Amino acid sequence: MYKIIACWSAPKSEDVEAFEKHYAEVHLPAAARSPHLRKLVAIRTDTNLGGSDPSFYRVAELHYDSEADLQASEQSPEFAAMRADAGVMIERFGVSLEVGIGTEVEAELSPA
Repeated sequence: MYKIIACWSAPKSEDVEAFEKHYAEVHLPAAARSPHLRKLVAIRTDTNLGGSDPSFYRVAELHYDSEADLQASEQSPEFAAMRADAGVMIERFGVSLEVGIGTEVEAELSPA
């Protein structure tokens, strides 16, 4: 599995409602239209370990079968629309977006 991990900073408290509405009604549907996308997971963080503020406000995982599938998706108008909307969100809400891309490796779990 090949993934994009997108980590959003928190909007100002007075923008949370508008940010969440835009994220749910515009950005996630735009992301979901990306070709070759196998799975989309969106997380709104509550706390960090130890109860401190989380490092990221929202984290999204976009799953693709391969790097080639992601690269093909990146060339699509749907992917371009999602990226353009990310720019709109950054400008409108004053948030930042950090992105990482790589191969998923599942670790074997130790028996309890």
